[in-house]
Amino acid sequence: MISKNIVILGGGIGGIIAANKLRNELPSSVDIIIIERNKMHTLAASYLWLMVNLRKAEKIRTPLSRLIHKGVKIIYEEVKQIDTSGKRIQTEHNEINYDYLIIALGSELEKKHLNNNQYGIHNFYTYEGAQRLRDELAKIQSGEIIIAIDSLPYKCPGAPYEAAMLISGYLTKRERKNKININLYTPEPHPLPVAGPELGKSVSDLLENKGIKFYPAHQLKEIKPEEKTITFNSDLTKQYDLLIVIPKHISPAVIRNSELEDEGGWIPVDRNSLETKLENVYAIGDINSVSIPGRWQPDKPMKLPKAGVFAHSQALTVSEIINSKIFGKEIKNSFCGDGFCMLEAGEDLAGFAYGDFFASPHPDVKMRKLGKAWHLGKVLFEKWWLAPYGFSKSFYKILIQLGAKSLKIPIKL
Repeated sequence: MISKNIVILGGGIGGIIAANKLRNELPSSVDIIIIERNKMHTLAASYLWLMVNLRKAEKIRTPLSRLIHKGVKIIYEEVKQIDTSGKRIQTEHNEINYDYLIIALGSELEKKHLNNNQYGIHNFYTYEGAQRLRDELAKIQSGEIIIAIDSLPYKCPGAPYEAAMLISGYLTKRERKNKININLYTPEPHPLPVAGPELGKSVSDLLENKGIKFYPAHQLKEIKPEEKTITFNSDLTKQYDLLIVIPKHISPAVIRNSELEDEGGWIPVDRNSLETKLENVYAIGDINSVSIPGRWQPDKPMKLPKAGVFAHSQALTVSEIINSKIFGKEIKNSFCGDGFCMLEAGEDLAGFAYGDFFASPHPDVKMRKLGKAWHLGKVLFEKWWLAPYGFSKSFYKILIQLGAKSLKIPIKL
């Protein structure tokens, strides 16, 4: 009888996918444990819809336990220490031993600008933040909306651009667009440099067509909340009425205090196996650092984007590798670097971007023409993800895969 402990840190997309796949394929003598501090799960991909009042907050939130196979044990505590030499995880009240460890703790937001809502500073990267921004967008009648990216990397590289287009559509529908300017500032040389120049050009054209003013190569330097001004490294200072900041993303403290982090605070992994420098310890999703071809600035090499699609596919890869190791089989699986994104453009339209992020000399990602089908695909994914584990989830999965097949796009759920 096989007896092993597989411990998964984090109950986000990567953690959920890994836990369910492993539980479905391994005998009950193998214990699978998720450690997650939050009992309620919210779908971050739907925060943008919540921001423009296209979703009710309660509709994108569900108990974590409903999404996970009943054969997986969930410990609702915060991870306090990762003891890799002793193969132990210390939480607030427990000590858990592991044979295999999957770290899927995601990223956190620096709190510098998160609590300045009274000064018109908002974000859509948290469940609560998206709701507060929704309320603010309902009130604004005229003036300047600025969307500013603090620093790289940040989760979902398309999100700031989607936000700008969704807000544009929201204001147009309410006949306020001609009274409000939308401005997007980023330190990036063009939209989504991590996806290659062709996709960046496509997104730039979309912004221009919607009258959104785009300012690349603008690094945020200072915000003066009382004066409602924002300054960039070029010493350009702009006044705002509503400021949306994409906050700096950082790794959780337990990783920054471990031996696993690199100079950026993330966990470097083998790009094929997602294994860390320690045997049988894997890092998937936002918490890891995977080098890819190209540079977004001369001195700044590119890393694989922090996006749910990669957390998902990496979870499948690592689960298959662990399965092979436990049964003593040849390891045939590896992470290929392919990724996709339904890029929301407002008015129930979306584009579909797909490509190879490991391509050389830079990622090769292209976007198909805007259409309602891509938006519908994202809606179906939301329903699939939030459906309880079991029959209803299988139903939505079939719908998504049939749609993907008819549109000739490779999606693996």
